[in-house]
Amino acid sequence: MNAHTAPGHDDEDPHEEAAHGTLKSYATGFFLAAILTVIPFWIVMARVFESSRSTALVILALAAVQIVVHIIYFLHLDARSESGWNMLALIFTLVLVVITLSGSIWIMYHLDANMMPMTTHDWRNIP
Repeated sequence: MNAHTAPGHDDEDPHEEAAHGTLKSYATGFFLAAILTVIPFWIVMARVFESSRSTALVILALAAVQIVVHIIYFLHLDARSESGWNMLALIFTLVLVVITLSGSIWIMYHLDANMMPMTTHDWRNIP
């Protein structure tokens, strides 16, 4: 036991520092997050792609990259942290989010495709 530590406390764990980021890692994460925010804004404002579908796919891809940046640089999650349990929980959460979003989009698409068309006469009778 070290003379400067309280009874019952061991010396500092060498792995404890790995759980916290350094100023350099936070600055890198902030820089990457800022760039990954500015690029989609520029893509939309400059109308880089003629197709809105292409624009949406590029923005979604950049959003996925930004999620990874946040996970690595700010949440400090990787396969090594807590023997991989954090990564397993993250993967489970991502699977649930994908199922929920894709199911919602699928349901909304089919509701829109299967709705009965309304004529101009029907629109006048809506309160």
